[in-house]
Amino acid sequence: MKGIKVLLVDDEENFVRTLAERMSMRDAGATVALNGEEALQMVSAGEVPDVMVLDLRMPGIDGMEVLRRVKKAYPQVQVIVLTGHGTEKDEEEARRLGAFEYHKKPVDIDILVRDIRRAFRERIEDAMVAATFAQAGDFDNAREILDEDKK
Repeated sequence: MKGIKVLLVDDEENFVRTLAERMSMRDAGATVALNGEEALQMVSAGEVPDVMVLDLRMPGIDGMEVLRRVKKAYPQVQVIVLTGHGTEKDEEEARRLGAFEYHKKPVDIDILVRDIRRAFRERIEDAMVAATFAQAGDFDNAREILDEDKK
């Protein structure tokens, strides 16, 4: 997982720092944001992750709003929701907004790492396919593939 930029966003500091340490033990380094505002500031300052692991229930800007803003401004970012308080309605809304995956806490670290890898691989594959179309001069199809991330 070296080379994948992961941003963990959760207001439960002990949980998110422990998760970051466990990922580091699997050669998966991660940056941590302790709330939605901090995550959005990091992304807008140029620290755009490949994959964001996002809690829903946080004070201030909640995870659903972070998801909405990130997918609008940076549709290529893959977002995995990881929440302890989510409902079926929350899952439906997160997926509608473009979440790659949705998990409830606690999640098996190996499953989370697997999904981070899958999300990254899908992001790379989409970019490669779009680049192939663009290289062939088919800019409409290239744009369509990249725009699918916005849905």
